[in-house]
Amino acid sequence: MIVLFFGDIVGEEANAHLAKRLPELRAEHRADLVIANAENCAPNGLGMATKQVELLFASGVDVVTGGNHSWDSDESVDLLEHPRVIRPFNVGTAVPGRGVIHLKVAGEEVTVLNLADHCAMRSVAATAGQFEPAYHGGWLKAPRIGTVIVDYHGDHVIEKKIFARAVDGEAAAVLGTHTHEPTLPLHILPGGTALVTDVGMNGPEGGVQGFAYDSFVTGLKTAGNPMALPLPSPLSGQPIALAGVVLEIENGRTRKLARLS
Repeated sequence: MIVLFFGDIVGEEANAHLAKRLPELRAEHRADLVIANAENCAPNGLGMATKQVELLFASGVDVVTGGNHSWDSDESVDLLEHPRVIRPFNVGTAVPGRGVIHLKVAGEEVTVLNLADHCAMRSVAATAGQFEPAYHGGWLKAPRIGTVIVDYHGDHVIEKKIFARAVDGEAAAVLGTHTHEPTLPLHILPGGTALVTDVGMNGPEGGVQGFAYDSFVTGLKTAGNPMALPLPSPLSGQPIALAGVVLEIENGRTRKLARLS
């Protein structure tokens, strides 16, 4: 089974760029399954938007995953009802959306599980009082069938690595999202679990995680807090970074792992 996984998509220009490339990439790698984290794909970069998500599906994405921005707007929350859109599982059943999806891929059962760490989720009002640790509240509770691929949406490198070691041999892959900064090492752990600490951003270069840096700098200088001002829209007219990985999975274990760029 060949799987393509794309990290955080930031804004509509990046979404359109990836959608344009997807048919060629899917054909080139003979991919059986394509997963993309699209929690920032809305035009303003906050949450999802119907037009952008439907474009991803039409271009070859099979599953859309999310994270802390999955509840940023009413439209984003509505999209959580889509059968192929998931958000972090470990936020509790009272929170809109689902955190796991089961698919039949190349004749095999596959589970795509979305998890998040506390640091990534701490400011999300929709999940207040509902968050549980990724391992005990997510991995152990989630219904898992066949090959398991995890989108781990988190800030902490050490937590992602420890989690991957904890599920080594049980998950086919633990693929990090959220920081938007791709990590260089690609790991296949002894039990066959692929680990990428962060897959990286599909978004405009030249700013801060795809956004213009000015308001962050102003907030830092004037209020001592880079997040003091409203988040700007994603940069436009800038080169778009492409960040993804391709995995070859056999019998629930990763045999080969490489970066797309």
